Amino acid sequence: MLRQSFVLSLSLIAVFTGAALTSAEENLPAPQSVVVAAGEEQAAEPIILAARRYAAFWNTGEARYTEAALAQNFVDRTLPSGRRQGVKGVLEASKNFRAAIPDLRAEIEELLVVNDRAVVRYSFTGHFTGSFKDLKGDGREISFRAVDIYRVQDGQISDNWHLEDNLSLMQQLGIVKP
Repeated sequence: MLRQSFVLSLSLIAVFTGAALTSAEENLPAPQSVVVAAGEEQAAEPIILAARRYAAFWNTGEARYTEAALAQNFVDRTLPSGRRQGVKGVLEASKNFRAAIPDLRAEIEELLVVNDRAVVRYSFTGHFTGSFKDLKGDGREISFRAVDIYRVQDGQISDNWHLEDNLSLMQQLGIVKP
């Protein structure tokens, strides 16, 4: 029993040390909470890494994170009207967000991993200092939430289903009256 506890402790140290190295090398956001089924920790590692890389993309707008996180055949299963499908659509969406909210940040509040899926609960924050359509930003604080479900294959996100609190975002931008 003591030997099993020692081996488990060493395994957990190795997992967390590896995650810390990846995080330091890539500056990836660390989830506040990660939930993985017992015994599935090793299989969950590439799924967690893909989700953290995608969050890093939303934090920075840097295309290198989409290349690492998203499969070439990536499909947005809840594609917003007017957005192009695939990686190009994601890059355009980030560019549009950053035009309005240059300091956009994405924090992973919770990350759940089940088989080849990740459910990510995000909190987005920033300041409306840019422009959105005909509106010029006045520096007001922006804060809204989103939930994404990823299907991960070969360490990259192949499918994404997402739901953003667009009403809160539009109210905060001043497009919709509260």
